This record gives sequence, structure tokens and C-alpha cells, in this order.
Amino acid sequence: MEAVTAFSGSMPGQILLALGQTIVVVCVCFDMVRELSVPRSHRRFVASTVFRTLAIPSVMANALTVFIALVVSSWVDVVMGMFVLMAIVFRFHYNKDEDNWWKGKGKKLARWARRQFAGRPSTAPAMG
Repeated sequence: MEAVTAFSGSMPGQILLALGQTIVVVCVCFDMVRELSVPRSHRRFVASTVFRTLAIPSVMANALTVFIALVVSSWVDVVMGMFVLMAIVFRFHYNKDEDNWWKGKGKKLARWARRQFAGRPSTAPAMG
């Protein structure tokens, strides 16, 4: 636990935490833009795509921040971080009906992966 505290206080640790929190803020801002935009508009499509793209990295960055706050016993930061974490997870989980770039990509990516990792049919060399 001392190593976590030492890393979070170092310059590289502070830079990583700041980048993580920047991702969280951008994700939440695009979620607000998505919520306030007209349904089926280009603006909403872009905002939903950016939110869907940044949600998972935001959850990971915020979880790391909450863990560090827990280690250093900063209980206010733990509670506030958990609130933001749960809000992002809730918005990500319950807003699946939006049109975004990722919609339908799961099946396409699975099909692509199956083709890439499938055994190639090998032809036997001609016997002479």
C-alpha cells in the first residue's frame, strides 16, 4: 500500500491520474451533449459514439483514483469517486438504444476474428 501512495504522489503518477480524470470529464461531457441533443441527429450520433468509446477507460481510470483515495484514507474522495463511477456505469448500461458507430460492430468484429483465427485450409503438395 505504501507503493501505491508513493506512486500516486510522484510526478508520473500525478500525470497518469490527471490524464485519467481528463478522460472521465470528456466522457461525462459527451454524455451530457448526447442527452441534450435532438434524437437521430448527427450531433447525438457523434456524442453517443464518443461516450461509448470512452466509458470503459473512464471507469478504469476512476476506479484507480477511488482505489488510491481508499489507500490514503480520503473518504470524501472515495464517496465522490464512487458516485461518478456508478453514474458512468449506469449511463453506459442503460442507454443501449442509441445509434452510434459501435452498434452492430460486435457481430462484425466476431466474424472478422473468426476468419482471422480459423485454421487455413492447407493444400497438400503435388506428389511427383
